[in-house]
Amino acid sequence: MLVIATVLYGIHLKRRGFSARDQPTELEVLIARTMRNMAIPSSARTDENPWKGMDSPENLKEAREHFADHCAQCHGNDGGGKTEMGQNLYPKPPDMREVGTQHLTDGELYYIIENGVRLTGMPAWGDPHYIVQDDDSWKLVLFIRHLPHLTPEDIKDMESYNPKGKMETEDETEHMDMPHMNHK
Repeated sequence: MLVIATVLYGIHLKRRGFSARDQPTELEVLIARTMRNMAIPSSARTDENPWKGMDSPENLKEAREHFADHCAQCHGNDGGGKTEMGQNLYPKPPDMREVGTQHLTDGELYYIIENGVRLTGMPAWGDPHYIVQDDDSWKLVLFIRHLPHLTPEDIKDMESYNPKGKMETEDETEHMDMPHMNHK
C-alpha cells in the first residue's frame, strides 16, 4: 500500500513539477518535522540555557540586535517569517512565535541555531571547531522565547540592525545627497 501511495505521489509531483513557491503539503511538513526531530541528538534536547532567567533589557537588546542582523532576513524582525527571502524558501521558515517553535526545548533551539537543518534554508551558525558553547546562540534562544512579546518599538529598533545590500545603501546615500526643496 505504501509503495502504491509513493508511486502515485511521484506521478503527481512529476506532472505539477517542483517549485519553492508552493506551500508544503501536510505530508511534507510531517516528514520535515520528523527529520528535524530525528537530527537533534537526545543529549542536546535536555541542554539548559545558561542565560535562562537573565532576560534583562540589556541581554534582550543584544540578542534582538543579533537576531535582526543574522536571522531577520528569513524569519522577519517579528519572527513571523513573512519576508521576501523567507517566503521564497522551501519549506517556508516557521512562525517562531507559534507553538511549533515555542514548545521546542532550549537545547533543541540551540542545536538548530548551531547546526542548521538539512534540506531547508536554515544554515549552521556554529563554529564546528569551537568546543565551548556559544553565548550568542544561547542569547538567541532567550530572544526566541521573547518573540511573542515584542513591542512595536522593539521591531522598529531592529530595523536599524537589518543588513543592507549595496543597492539599498546606494539608494539611501543618493537620497541623503539630494538637495531638499521647500515648496511654499
